[in-house]
This record gives sequence, C-alpha cells and structure tokens, in this order.
Amino acid sequence: MGVSFMEAIFFPVPPDLLLIPMGLANRRRVFMHALICLVFSLLGGIVGYLVGYYFMEVAGWPIINFYGLGHKYEVVRQWYETYSAWAVAVAGLTPIPYKLCTLTAGAFEINWFIFVAASTLSRGARFFAIATVIYFFGEAAREFLEKRFNLVVSLTIILVVLGFVLIRYL
Repeated sequence: MGVSFMEAIFFPVPPDLLLIPMGLANRRRVFMHALICLVFSLLGGIVGYLVGYYFMEVAGWPIINFYGLGHKYEVVRQWYETYSAWAVAVAGLTPIPYKLCTLTAGAFEINWFIFVAASTLSRGARFFAIATVIYFFGEAAREFLEKRFNLVVSLTIILVVLGFVLIRYL
C-alpha cells in the first residue's frame, strides 16, 4: 500500500515489484492486491497532483530535480498541451516515472477529472494485467521466476531506469 502511494509522488520503486511476488504467494488474492495497488497509487497520484498544483516551487521541483528530470519540464508541458489525458495514460502504463506525471499534471493545471480518469484506467490496466497473468499462469510464472529470477529482476530494473532515461533525453 505504502509503496503504491509513495511511488506516485517521490519513491523510485514501482509497486509492480511487490505485486508480483505477493500475487505468486497467494494467487486467490492477486486481484485484491492489484486493487489495493490501484487505490493507493491513485491516492498518491492525487497528492502528487496537489503538490504540483499548490506547492510546485517548494516541493515539486526538489523531487523532479532529485531525479534529474528538471530539464524535461517543458517537454512534459508540450505532451500535456498536445495529448492531455493520453500523456497521463502513457505515464500510468509505462516505465515513465508516474511521479513526474502527477507533479506536472498539477503544475500545468491539467483538468483534475481527466487526470483521475486517465490515471484510473492506465494504472488499473497495468496492475490488473499483471494480476491476470499471475492468476492464470501462476505456477508457470512461478517456475519461470524461480529459474530466471535474476534475469526478471534485472529486466525490471532496466525498464525502470529506461523510463527515467526516456524522460531525460526526449
């Protein structure tokens, strides 16, 4: 719960990294875990939006600068001007840091209802897709992970880093 909430504002670890092993440990509860990830990610996203809206100078910029994403501020502004809800949805689905999306959506005063709807759909699709794969392929997924755990963790970390790099160099 806490990871989902904090990841939407400032924490670098995506909740997927906890959803996967928790789902594999108890496949019957994987959809409940996905729902919890979604709810707390949305709550964190709303807080991130509010931080960007009201406190961008005081709190939002330090978070963005900490991750070295400050120079992407104008790029993200252009994404929002051009794509609005689609920019939020892409950030919610991909390894692009969701915290950058939440803070800048507030700072650029993206329509709050569009932000929440796009976040709900994209984050929900992401978490429930993972839950579905775990539910239907749990044992096969478990065997795959047991044999290739280091590879999966490495690839996950690479995807997270690529999300940050993508934002930095676009």
